Amino acid sequence: MTRRRMMVLGGGAVVAAGLGTAVVTSASAGTAGEGGGAKGKGQSGDVCYRLTSETTEGPYYIDADKIRRDITEDREGIPMTLRLKVIDSDTCKPLKGAAVDIWHCDALGIYSGYESLSTGGGGGAPGGGTPPTGTPPTDAPTGQPTGAPPTGGPGGGGGGGHEEPTDDKRYLRGTQLTDKHGYVEFRTVFPGWYRGRCVHVHTKVHVGGKLTKAGYEGGHTCHTGQLFFAESAVLDSAKVAPYSTSTTERTTLDDDTIYPGNGAAGGLLTLAYPKGKIAKGVRATLTLGVDPDETHTGTDAGTQPGASASPAA
Repeated sequence: MTRRRMMVLGGGAVVAAGLGTAVVTSASAGTAGEGGGAKGKGQSGDVCYRLTSETTEGPYYIDADKIRRDITEDREGIPMTLRLKVIDSDTCKPLKGAAVDIWHCDALGIYSGYESLSTGGGGGAPGGGTPPTGTPPTDAPTGQPTGAPPTGGPGGGGGGGHEEPTDDKRYLRGTQLTDKHGYVEFRTVFPGWYRGRCVHVHTKVHVGGKLTKAGYEGGHTCHTGQLFFAESAVLDSAKVAPYSTSTTERTTLDDDTIYPGNGAAGGLLTLAYPKGKIAKGVRATLTLGVDPDETHTGTDAGTQPGASASPAA
């Protein structure tokens, strides 16, 4: 495993192209664990490092997401385009036809399929989540949140066992197949936060299966991870409604119990948006280095969940 590396897209300037004056938070700047690496053969402009970190699946995974690019549905929030590239961390070659799942909470911390269990809060929190008491977000991190972060179960979104869905909503969930260059792209909203976790997006990569009328079937899950956001971007988002209405204590990136603290290799996204105008939209990018021969489901039992996904109409 020591020879396996991760590939990171070079240069935040490319991401910011067309945004004019823009804020770019790069996973390759000022983060632990970064450094020089050998370029993969034939991968001009891409630098190979190591595997992307595996993390827990969390309790809110549903393996029947639709094959679709736009997963926003009726959710309000800052528009976000999430573009991921999946490569074999050994060869640095893109993985074509891999199924990539993403799922995350809405601007007020609510997960579809689990609205009654989610602990999001704020002005008119949807889905029956009880708004918890706490200090509204400010222009600076609030520090260590009160109480110990949950280790699993409802509201945790981190470790613990899987929870069965409580409703049939499926917003902010979806699956895409990588193209010949290893890319997938989703249209969604910038996630909010809930008690005990920093802002994040869950992801899984499935390989070896095929797309059928019933969805993506067969194969195995070779990567289960989480994608993370720089503090500066989260603080900018907290100034914009509906994020600004949240009364939930916010856990910072440094205080999160899941983020491995190793920059891009740990899932830290490169973000770009117009300076002072994050409400206009965010572009988030990252390359995921995976081992297609391994199985990583992110569950304690180590069993293989289905990788099915229902194709969109």
